[in-house]
Amino acid sequence: MFASIQPFFVSATHYLQIASPWVAAGALLLALIAFFYITSLSRRISRLTLGRGGSIEESISILNRDIKELQTFRIELEKYLKLAELRMRGSVQGIGIIRFNPFSAGSGGNQSFSIAFLDERHSGVVFSTLYTRDRVGVYAKPLEAGTSTFELTKEEMDAIEKAKTSIVQNKRAA
Repeated sequence: MFASIQPFFVSATHYLQIASPWVAAGALLLALIAFFYITSLSRRISRLTLGRGGSIEESISILNRDIKELQTFRIELEKYLKLAELRMRGSVQGIGIIRFNPFSAGSGGNQSFSIAFLDERHSGVVFSTLYTRDRVGVYAKPLEAGTSTFELTKEEMDAIEKAKTSIVQNKRAA
């Protein structure tokens, strides 16, 4: 019975001799891949460990502390931004100026002007100056929602409209 399988062993030995360098090369390649994979994992694990002891638990606690600090900072920043937004609404956001000659054409030029300073709610003030050779008159009128309790001249209303347009343009630019 052994004699009948002997030719099989001879041919198998022959094939094993031919295949053994390729099997060894494959094993070497698998060993190199495994080495690089383990080295990569080792580097990744060392990056995960932030603390002195090098434990993942310590790294997690450090990250949790950092997240809590960031959440506290975010809450403080939101409060500050809300306050800044409220303060900005009361600041001058639109300016409109109109130069004009209040007298007959040719005398004095366009030395007089009306200038409006408005906040986001169209409240503020409009100043007007009337220039003559002997004196200059300066007038101020308060504004609430784009209107005044004092009578406004055409030039003052034009300055207010320019300031309103300026506010709209500033909002689009932002």
